[in-house]
Amino acid sequence: MKALVQRVDRASVSVNDDIVGEIDRGLMVFLGVALDDSEEDARYLANKVVNLRIFADNISKFALSSLDIMGDILVVSQFTLLADSRKGRRPTFTEAAPPDLAKELYEFFVEQVRSAGLKVETGLFQEHMLVDIHNNGPVTILLESKKAAK
Repeated sequence: MKALVQRVDRASVSVNDDIVGEIDRGLMVFLGVALDDSEEDARYLANKVVNLRIFADNISKFALSSLDIMGDILVVSQFTLLADSRKGRRPTFTEAAPPDLAKELYEFFVEQVRSAGLKVETGLFQEHMLVDIHNNGPVTILLESKKAAK
């Protein structure tokens, strides 16, 4: 499982010109679910996301977590994080989980993040979305559940 995390001043996601999720200061999280992912991967990444220290205090640019600042979190499913483009010019997505498994683990991840007590908004699974991101820094960090376990 991969989570591409961006520190944002605000972010929103729209489907058919309707805003379906919107946050203020916090994190934009794009979540990619792989074939071999489990609830353990989702639990690990959710914990990592809410505790990731990438907000500034008076001394450091990376001292506080979303929990520390009570930041909002917007989660959008993005299977393209599992793209393999090492061969040819068109990416393949053979490592991405099928939609039924991906949706189940995506929803489990969202519930794990919500259980931390933060405001959590989401996109709509398997819909074409437009994402508006005001990345602060810019700060963008890729988290992976499998690499961390090794």
